[in-house]
Amino acid sequence: MPRDIGGGGFGMGPGHAKFKFDDESGKTHLSKALLLRILQYFTPYWKPALLVIAVLCVSAVLGLLPPILIQQIIDRALPERNLRLLFMFVLASLATTVVSGLLGVLQNYLNSFISQHIVHDMKNQMYRHLQRMPLQFFSSVRQGEVITRMTSDISGVQGVFNSTIVNFASNLFILATTGAALFLMNWKLALLGIIVVPLFIVPTRKMGSLRWKLAKQTQEKFAEQNQVVQETLSLSGYLLMKLFTREDQEYHTFQRTNAEATRLQIRESLAGRWFMMALTTFTSVGPMLIYLYGGYLFIQGELTVGTIVTFVALLGRLYSPVMQMTNLYVDIKRSAALFERIFDYFDMEPGITDQPGARPLEAAGRNIVFEEVSFAYQPDKPALHGVSFTAPAGTLTALVGPSGAGKTTITNLIPRLYEATSGRITIGGTDLRDFTLASLRSQIGLVTQDTYLFNGTIRDNLLYASPDATPAEVEEACRAAYIHDFIMGLPEGYETVVGNRGIKLSGGEKQRISIARVLLKNPPVIIMDEATSSLDTLSEHYIQEAMHGLLQNKTGIVIAHRLSTIISADQILVVQAGSIVQQGRHEELLAEDGIYRDLYETQFGAGSLTKQV
Repeated sequence: MPRDIGGGGFGMGPGHAKFKFDDESGKTHLSKALLLRILQYFTPYWKPALLVIAVLCVSAVLGLLPPILIQQIIDRALPERNLRLLFMFVLASLATTVVSGLLGVLQNYLNSFISQHIVHDMKNQMYRHLQRMPLQFFSSVRQGEVITRMTSDISGVQGVFNSTIVNFASNLFILATTGAALFLMNWKLALLGIIVVPLFIVPTRKMGSLRWKLAKQTQEKFAEQNQVVQETLSLSGYLLMKLFTREDQEYHTFQRTNAEATRLQIRESLAGRWFMMALTTFTSVGPMLIYLYGGYLFIQGELTVGTIVTFVALLGRLYSPVMQMTNLYVDIKRSAALFERIFDYFDMEPGITDQPGARPLEAAGRNIVFEEVSFAYQPDKPALHGVSFTAPAGTLTALVGPSGAGKTTITNLIPRLYEATSGRITIGGTDLRDFTLASLRSQIGLVTQDTYLFNGTIRDNLLYASPDATPAEVEEACRAAYIHDFIMGLPEGYETVVGNRGIKLSGGEKQRISIARVLLKNPPVIIMDEATSSLDTLSEHYIQEAMHGLLQNKTGIVIAHRLSTIISADQILVVQAGSIVQQGRHEELLAEDGIYRDLYETQFGAGSLTKQV
């Protein structure tokens, strides 16, 4: 069956931010508040914007000169057979055209400058905002959705200034100057010419709503398309697709979303085309009326031929902005769909932030204490129930238990990747929420089971923990993680490129580089979530020996399924169904008839237990 790629909303449980995704109601939301919010992105560039307005004003006035010069050619230069006058009018018309062209180049530069900087600002703001979102957000939202908002949605905003705001201002100036010129020439003909204008405006609201709805649906399909690409053509997704021979099914899923997106794009591009054809028909009615009534006035001796020709030319200059402005309303409605999708993300509360008055943390030598801590990813599905324990500074605390018991959730609460729903966690007697997030996380080193390496060199990945570390410090950390000799055996040593997600290295090699990265950070608190699971027995032994020395005067918390790695821990916490059901040292827990003893017997057999006892 095809994978479900639909979206939707989700909550984070009591006390957490709720994230709301696409509004599929199909209703427009072009409100004053939205327009004011959009305008805020243009205010930093008000100076070049004023220059654009000045250029548009001058261009609108210059645009009147060629028709007027044509009138002078027809009514004066040609009847008088005056070559000098003819040459002067033609030269003036040519000069006007050149100047208008130069102003157009300047306008295009200013348009590009403003629009590109707005896109630049919005992308920076979106990336910074997404950095502040909690882990819950990224574990629930579709990756393709995030990419679409960051790329095509924000890039689409560029056209709002180039094709919408500038066009509106330009057409407004053209309408004002052309309308004034027409009424100054002959108010009767001017009234006759604009009689068809209301026919342009009536149907635009319905067309705007339709295009807005189609634009939003199109962006949603692009998000689904990006989701398929992100999942199936990423390294892990690609391997999974190949190993389970799902190429055809995934291709059909992509083909379906691509076809739907194409269909919506076609519908959007064709929306209003019959309407535009009718508008084109209406524009031909005005000139015919001018020729009819203007011809009558010419016969009566009230008008010249040049006046009629100029009037028709200016009438076309009047109709064109009207047509563009009616279509402009449609474009504004479409632009609102893009802004709404972007603002949907901006309006999501980060959830986990610094409290007022938060202060820096120095965690060295301080105990970590859980006091009746509970947590739920969703309100009706609690993951932890009243967890209480103390991890003394300078000691090693191990968490064991079956998969899904809540061990990783406990460790994720310490750097506040998630927020406890009740109870509190303290370091040195102070609630974690009283410390700044940056200082809290700078004091914690986390090694996860799912090791992530960037597609760069080994040195680049190591320096991610401490950009200012010296080569000697890098080497020392790698020796402590028992990976230095392996790195030096590579042709390019520390400059070896590891590939996407470290694909060129084995699991154990990646894990040891990850451990070296945390050791290079040298934090007072180290959390290892199944960090040795990918290591062979010899490497695991070396790492355990190294960790004993490195954990002096530090707080260590280790999650392990292989009990051999935590036998020497200062205390072992047995977690089951979100609660701590046993606590003690290895020998103490073996003496009890409980889960830890069952786990030990499962891994080592009853004979080993007898020997231990």
